[in-house]
Amino acid sequence: MHSKTRRLGEANALLKLAGPLVINNLSIAGMHFSDAVMAGRLGAAELAAVAVGGSVWFLGLTLCLGLMMAISPIASRLHGARQPEMIGRYTRQGLWLAVVIGILFIALMHVLAEPLLVFVGVAVEFRDMTVGYAEAIVWGAPGIVAFFAFRFTTEGIGHTRPIMYTSLLGLSANVFFNYVFMFGHFGAPAMGAVGCGVASAITMWLMMMVLGSYIYLHPRYEPLEIFRRVSSLRLPVLKEIFVLGMPIAVTITAEAGLFSAVSILVGTRGPDITAAHQIALNFASTMFMIPLAFSSATTIRIGHALGAGDPRGARFAGFTGILICAGFMAISALFLLVFRDAVVSMYTSDTSVQAIAISMLLMAAIFQVADGVQIGAAGALRGFKDTRMPMVINMFAYWALAFPLSYLAAVTFQSPPSHIWGGFVIGLTAAAAMLTVRFNRVSRIDHETRQELASL
Repeated sequence: MHSKTRRLGEANALLKLAGPLVINNLSIAGMHFSDAVMAGRLGAAELAAVAVGGSVWFLGLTLCLGLMMAISPIASRLHGARQPEMIGRYTRQGLWLAVVIGILFIALMHVLAEPLLVFVGVAVEFRDMTVGYAEAIVWGAPGIVAFFAFRFTTEGIGHTRPIMYTSLLGLSANVFFNYVFMFGHFGAPAMGAVGCGVASAITMWLMMMVLGSYIYLHPRYEPLEIFRRVSSLRLPVLKEIFVLGMPIAVTITAEAGLFSAVSILVGTRGPDITAAHQIALNFASTMFMIPLAFSSATTIRIGHALGAGDPRGARFAGFTGILICAGFMAISALFLLVFRDAVVSMYTSDTSVQAIAISMLLMAAIFQVADGVQIGAAGALRGFKDTRMPMVINMFAYWALAFPLSYLAAVTFQSPPSHIWGGFVIGLTAAAAMLTVRFNRVSRIDHETRQELASL
C-alpha cells in the first residue's frame, strides 16, 4: 500500500510538471501546422518551399535545442541542492551561447542554404523561394536559442506554466504574422513563403522577450540573480554545457534524421504511398508530444532528487516516468487499433491512400509502446547527466538497425509500404530495451555509490 501511495504521489508530481509542457509541445506542433495550411492556400510551390526550407531549418534548430537542453538537468540538480545563484550562472552562459550560436547559424544558412538545395536536387520551380524562406527564418535563431536558455532554466526549477503561456502566445502570434506578411495586410507587402519565414523569426524573438521579461519581473526567480550582473564568457561553464548537451543534440538529431530519411525513401515509391506515410507520421508525431513532455518532467524530478541527496527517490522517479510514458503510448496504440480507419478518414477521402495509411498506422500501433519507453528512459538518463551512452545506443538502434531495414524494404525489395515502417519497430524496440537496461544500471550504481560514501 505504501509503494502504491508513493507511486501515485510521484505520478501526480510528474503530471503537474508535464501538463504545461504537453501544451507547449502541442503549440509548437500547431505552429508548423499553421505554416503548412497557410502556405498551402498560396499554392503548391509555396507549400513545398515552406516544407523543404523548414526541414533545413529544423535540422540546425534540433542541434541547438539538444545543446541547450543540458541546462535543464544542471538547473534541476542545483535547485534540489538549494543553490539558486549557481543556476543563474548557467543561464547567463546559456544566453552568451545563444548569441554565438545564433550568429553562426545565420552565417551558415546564408552561405550553405542554396548550395545544399542545389546538391539535393530541389526543383528549380521553387528553389529560390525555399532559399528565401530559409534565409528569412534563420534571423530568429538568436532569439529562439535564448528562449531555450530561459525555458530550460524555469523548467529545471520545476516552474513550467510560463513555458505553456509563452508557447500559446507564440502560436497566436505566428498565425497573425503569417497573415500579415504572407498575404500582405496592414500595409505589409505580400511576401508569400518568404513572409512565412519572416513571421516565424519575429515570433521567436517575441517568445524570448516574453519569457525573459516574466523571469525578470517574477519574484520566484530573484534568488537566481540572472539579471543582477553581466558575466563574461566562462569557459569551464560553457564546456560543461557542451559536454552534457552535445550528445543530447546528436541523439535527438539522429532520431529526427531517421524519420526524415525514411520520408525521403518513401518519396521514391509514388504519391499515394508518400501521402499515406505523411498521414501516419503526422498522427504518430502528434501522439509523441505527450510522452515527450513526461520525459522532460522525469529529467526534472530526478535532478531535484539527486540534488537533494536522494538517489533512491531519483531511481523511483525514473521508473515511474518510464511507466507513465509507456502507459500513455499503450492507450494510444489501443486507440489506433480500434479507430485507425476513422483517423485516416480525417485526413483524406482517397480510398487507395486510406488503405496504405491504415496499414502503416497498424505498424505505428506496434511501435508506440516502445517509443514511449525509449523517450521515458532517455529523459531519466538525462536526469542522471548520462548522455554519451544513450547517444551511442540511439545511433546504433536508428542508423545501424532501423534505417538499413527500411532502406531494404523501400528500395531494394520494393516491399509493401507497411514493411518500410518495420524498421521503426525494430529500431525503437532495441532503443527502448537498451536505454531501460542502461537506466537500471546507472541509477543502481549511483544509489549504491552514495550508500558506500554515507557509511564511511
